[in-house]
Amino acid sequence: MSSAIREWLNLTVRWFHVFAGIMWLGQTYYFTWLDGQFGRLEKKVAVSETASAVWMVHSGGFYSVEKQESLGVLPQQVHWFRWEALMTWLGGMVLLVLVYYLGDGLIDPDVADIPKQAGVAIGCGTLVAGWFIYDLAVRSPLGRSQAMFAGFGLVMTAAVAWGLMHVFSGRAAYIHVGAIFGTIMTANVWFSILPAQRKMVAAAAAGEKFDPSLGAQAKLRSKHNTFMAVPAVFLMLSNHFPVATYGNRYGWQILLALVVAGWVAAKLIREF
Repeated sequence: MSSAIREWLNLTVRWFHVFAGIMWLGQTYYFTWLDGQFGRLEKKVAVSETASAVWMVHSGGFYSVEKQESLGVLPQQVHWFRWEALMTWLGGMVLLVLVYYLGDGLIDPDVADIPKQAGVAIGCGTLVAGWFIYDLAVRSPLGRSQAMFAGFGLVMTAAVAWGLMHVFSGRAAYIHVGAIFGTIMTANVWFSILPAQRKMVAAAAAGEKFDPSLGAQAKLRSKHNTFMAVPAVFLMLSNHFPVATYGNRYGWQILLALVVAGWVAAKLIREF
């Protein structure tokens, strides 16, 4: 493959990945914001105020959004938000393969002189293991405590960051931690949030009461996604700033600090 074709391929995939990510994160934080607004409305109703809808102005018009407890339309008329997540992840995986698995960015002999095939296996393994460990943790008693789960997540992130910084190049280590977050977020959408929503829609369409735990499960996973999104973007951008991030002697500690900063930023965004 010529350098020109390779560069155009990289540019095209990056554009696709970034634009899909904008759509995904935009709708994620929009619904997170809506959820927060409805929480405030419920408190107002509790003190006898009559507000029941969220009012917005955009594009020269006024919009009123109300949260429904039942399905007033056919299931075919319900809008789903799912392809943005998958397209973002697929674009990111193609970039990971092009830049690191087929390119020269994965292995740094000064860090660990291992065969590229072994590095690819480690990289793919961390993505798969990251999802399974996260999913098991959410389903365990850890998932019932926000503080305990955050502590567990921080310890696991530190362990993975430290380990990858001793196997891959610093740049590849950062990108793989970000890719783990992105993989967990996408798996949350397709393996947890969407199945729960399908059951809710089916129950509502049949006039049956749906299990409230389904909504709680989807909401929890969506909340986790908002907290992983900002650190993931930080880590993806870090490859442009080697002196400040992965090339620094405190590379894995800086990565951990970026993750914590992302969590703080996500909390501020959620409460804005």
